[in-house]
This record gives sequence, structure tokens and C-alpha cells, in this order.
Amino acid sequence: MEGRSLSIDSVQGPSLAASLIIDKLEDERHTDTGKEVDGFQSLGAQDYDDYPDGGFRAWLIVLGTSCCAFATSGFLNSWGVFQSYYETNILRDSSPSQIAWIGSIQYALVFLPGQVTGRMFDLGHFKLPFLLGTILLVVSTFLVAECHAYWHFLLCQGFAVGLGSGICFGPTFGVIGHWFKRRRGIAVGITAAAASTGGTVFPIACRNLIRLVGFPWTMRIMGFMILFMLSISNITLIRRLPPKNVPGGLFNFNAFKMPAFSVYCLANTVSFLGVFTVLTFIDVSAIAAGISPEFSFYLVSLANAGSGVGRIVTGLMADRYGAINFMVPMTIGVAIMTFAWPYAQTKGSLTVVAILYGFASSACVTAFTMPLYSMGVIEDVGRRIGTVMVFAALGSIAGPPISGAINASTGGIKAVSYYAGSIMLLAVILLLVTRHLSLKKLWGKF
Repeated sequence: MEGRSLSIDSVQGPSLAASLIIDKLEDERHTDTGKEVDGFQSLGAQDYDDYPDGGFRAWLIVLGTSCCAFATSGFLNSWGVFQSYYETNILRDSSPSQIAWIGSIQYALVFLPGQVTGRMFDLGHFKLPFLLGTILLVVSTFLVAECHAYWHFLLCQGFAVGLGSGICFGPTFGVIGHWFKRRRGIAVGITAAAASTGGTVFPIACRNLIRLVGFPWTMRIMGFMILFMLSISNITLIRRLPPKNVPGGLFNFNAFKMPAFSVYCLANTVSFLGVFTVLTFIDVSAIAAGISPEFSFYLVSLANAGSGVGRIVTGLMADRYGAINFMVPMTIGVAIMTFAWPYAQTKGSLTVVAILYGFASSACVTAFTMPLYSMGVIEDVGRRIGTVMVFAALGSIAGPPISGAINASTGGIKAVSYYAGSIMLLAVILLLVTRHLSLKKLWGKF
């Protein structure tokens, strides 16, 4: 019996030890991931620590997201050239505010589908929606070539182009979150810089092609450019982490129990009410100041070129100092350039305003998704990004028409600049409130 007892102990000893170790690991795992913070499950072991953060496959992902940003956000960022062309040519019988609605709907719809596509991404559905978005964007761009009436442009270029862009654009930030963690800021920065590159290339190509081949063939060429870029995205982009149905449904209202998240949503609505104003109207304002249309259209490209540099810098600085810490001074810079804009009446001064405005505004449209990676588990990142994009869309759809209406009622852009600049300063205050609610202290990385 004694020998038998020893034999049993010899078997049970290691099993008991192993069991205790497993139990401890399970306890640690539940400690890290089991608790919930105001509707968001806290970060922990389920946030996965084995991010590639580089390597051939991960950088192929950045290539794919960059091509997507070039073809979607980049194309939409060239709207200022279309605003000017439509006002003086095809849609000259429509008011600037009416025409601005086309661009504002585009800006809104690049964000608005994010709530649905983000949730689908979290559940594992990415490839098929991305392909359908690609088809919609390319076909609608070709259809713009056939438009003649205002409602044609509103439907094809406003709603269809915007929706196709949004279906493709939104989930790409979720893809980056699957492949990068420590270098996430620079990955997002490179992607966003590609949007600025598109916003630089498309206006120049559009303006010169209209002169050479006419408007219809210009839009067809734009469509082929978009098709080429998004083909690369469709081939290279893929999810990495397993899908998980984090509770809360399509729109997780429990998220708003987190005060910082609620204020941050409002901050993005306010920010996007003002951030597209200069980009939309700088071409028109330059012509009104006596600048030749042959030069004025380059201002949109110059602003996007400045934004391209700023987006790379934003990615680097966000990784080092925190996204909101860098967004605050850059948003103040946007406000300053917006206030200075009406007083720029020469080619040189308008060039300076365009470049500096583009550089400063880059943080507003690049880094606004970055704080969301740390506001919950990575499995739910698509829904968090989608929720904030809905709030950004509200600002985007209202901002340019409000500016256009102010311009029409006052007969100048000074009042427009006062409105947009003040809005950006309000956004700064809300960003600072978000930071304080998150850190609970004066200094810290966020």
C-alpha cells in the first residue's frame, strides 16, 4: 500500500504542479482580458503580442492600404478643382453652396460606411465588401463622364463615388491594426501620405487632361487610374487575426459610457466641420482675388503636397509622443492658417498658406483613428473606428455647404475663415478634454 501510495503521489505531483501553473496563467489571462471598462473590454493577452510590425508581408499590407488611400481619399481630396471647374463651366447656373454639397457628400460618405464595414471587418468579412466597393467606385467614376445636370453629378459623383470610396477606405485602418502595433503610427502615416499624393496628382492630371481631351475622357482616365490602384489593394490586403464577435451589435452604445470616447466623437464632428473649408474654396478664392485660373488650381495640389509631408511626420510623432499630443498643436496651426487665408492675395502668399495649411491639417485627417487602437481590444477596432467615422461624417457633410452659404451671403471669404478657424479652435479644446479624461493627469503619452 505504501509503495502504491508513493506511486500515485509520483504521478499526481507533477499533474498537480502543472494544474496550478495552468490555473495561475488562466487567472492572469482573465485579469488582463476579462474586465470591462465602460463598454470596452480592456487590453490584455487577447490584444495579441505577436504583431509582425514589419517584414515583406506586413509592408505589402502598407502598399495595399496606400494604393487604396491614393484612389479613394486622394481622389476625393482633389474636389477643390472640380468645385472651381463646375462653378465656371458645366454647373455655372448652380450656386457655390449647391455645388459644395457634391463634395461634402463625398467627404461624408468616405467615413459614413465605416460603421457597417468596420463591424463586418471585426466579424471576418473584408475581401468581398472591398471588391464590391472597388466596382462601385470605378463604375461611378466612369458614369460622371456622362453627367450633364446637377442631379446627375450629385448622384454619381456625390453619392456613388463617395459610397464606393467609403466601403474601401474605412476597413484599411483595421487591417493596419492587425499587422502593426509598435510601428502602427508610421504605417498609418505612410497610408495617409498616399492619400495626399493622390490629392496632388489627381488635380494636376484632371486640369491638364480637360484641356487636352475634354471632361468626359478625363473622368474615364481617372477611372482607369483608380481601377489600377485598387487592383493592387484587392490582391495584397488581408486580415491576420481571427474574427471575434465582441458583444454590442452594430453600434455599441455601451461605448459612450466612457467619457473620453464620447468627447472624442464630438471633437471629430467639430474638427471636420472646419478642416475641409480651405481645401474646398482656396481655388475659388484665388480666382476672386485676381489670380489666373492656370495657377490657382495648383493650390489644391500644393495643399495636398504639404499634407503628404505632414502625414509622414504625424505618423512618426504619434508613435513617439502620442496621437492627441501631436494633433493639438497641429490643429491650432490649421486654425491660424484658416484665419490668415483671406489676407493672402498674391501667388506667393497663397502658396505659403496652401502648403502650411496642408501640413497642419494632415494630423486632423491622419491621426484621428490612432487613439482608438488603445480604447479597447483589437478584435473590436473596426467598430470603434466606424463609430468615430460616423461622427466625422456628420461634420464633413455639413462643413463645406455651411462655408459656401456664408460665402454667398457675405460676398467674401473673411466670414468663412472666421467660422472655420473658430470651429478648429473649439476642436482643440475638445481634444484637450479627451486627453485629460483618458490620462487623469497633466502630462503623459496619448
